[in-house]
Amino acid sequence: MTPGAFVRARLHRRIFVWFGATIVVTAFVVGAVMMALGHGEGTGWKAETMRLQSFTAGRFERVWDLPTDRGELARAIARDLDVDVRILDASGAVVGTEGGACRERPWRVPIARAGRPLGTVELCAERHHPYAIGPRVLIALFLAGTLLWVASGRIARRLSSPIVEVARVAEEIGSGMHHSRVRLGRRRQHGEVAALAVAINTLAERIEKQFRDQRELLAAVSHEIRTPLARIRLLLELARENGVEGPLEKSFAEIDREVVEMDALVSELLASSRVDFAALTKRKLDAHDVARRALERASVTATALAVEPDGANDGAFHADATLMARALANLIENAERHGSGLSALRVRFGATTIAFEAEDGGPGFAAGEGERAFEPFYRGGGAKDGERPSLGLGLALVRRIAEAHGGRAYVRARESESESDRSGAVVGIELPR
Repeated sequence: MTPGAFVRARLHRRIFVWFGATIVVTAFVVGAVMMALGHGEGTGWKAETMRLQSFTAGRFERVWDLPTDRGELARAIARDLDVDVRILDASGAVVGTEGGACRERPWRVPIARAGRPLGTVELCAERHHPYAIGPRVLIALFLAGTLLWVASGRIARRLSSPIVEVARVAEEIGSGMHHSRVRLGRRRQHGEVAALAVAINTLAERIEKQFRDQRELLAAVSHEIRTPLARIRLLLELARENGVEGPLEKSFAEIDREVVEMDALVSELLASSRVDFAALTKRKLDAHDVARRALERASVTATALAVEPDGANDGAFHADATLMARALANLIENAERHGSGLSALRVRFGATTIAFEAEDGGPGFAAGEGERAFEPFYRGGGAKDGERPSLGLGLALVRRIAEAHGGRAYVRARESESESDRSGAVVGIELPR
């Protein structure tokens, strides 16, 4: 990740960087303004230097011929200005000093009277130069900038944390966790962010109530539909027991198949609604037991169950038992109805995944048809003679169940040891363990 992308990834990072940039720019602006003001007429270091030079030259010019007074003046300047003073005559010989030796280049003030040079006074301000930027000043500036930047990071996090909380809850609501709510601290109960949090929570409550009402309505309607369907099947069975023969018996058989189809469709709609409303109840399941029960419900021999790798015993995984049963039932039904029968129901164990695959010996999927098989109400061309394609959700529900568990559904051609035998397909789901 590039530095720019790292900064843009979080709001508090952007605020933190902007605070730091503002501090740096402010320091440069203040320095530039001070320098600009210092270069004005009669102000600044140069003007102060000229004044100090004129003052020093005038005072020493008056007492130059009086060694005692000249020495007193040198001591007073050294004491009051905190500088080292050295006095040189016109020939360059030292005639007086106050303070230590100057290790740096001194500031020279020529002394003259009526245009005739008298000597030179050297001032060395290396001890405490009032205009020098020493290590102490730099350290103080660094500490002040660091303190401001740390404070800006703290402020940035406090400003961005409520927005991050709102974004988190909005994302969870969008993913189906309608019980999620924005929770702000006591100090953030007022202002625009608090108003936004209240609006998000109110919206979440309404969505949760609407989904709950829809789920209850769908369950009630499904129950009301299945009740007359069960009664119709019962009446058909009673009519058959009373000796229905001929064309009427065939019509009754067709009605019975339609009723079974409608009942299966209602079951698939109920399973689909559980996925829509995120009503999953995950618990620990055993893959061998789940696959074996699915074969028993479909009245398929248990020898169709295959486990890979051989001898794998730990089949534990977490999933919704009802939805897993529906997914495997649809896989088996698809193989039985459209694939010329189920060849094997395989359970494949990976390091972090588990897969259930229904293998059939049918014609397989045509090019580009494999992915379309997962579309809702897709009418495939693999129905047996005299049988219309299923109108149920079928493999579309299988994929939705897999994705609801964080997995995927897939289709591939069946692997065969014989080069001439390329028929058949494998439809499966892969879930995280």
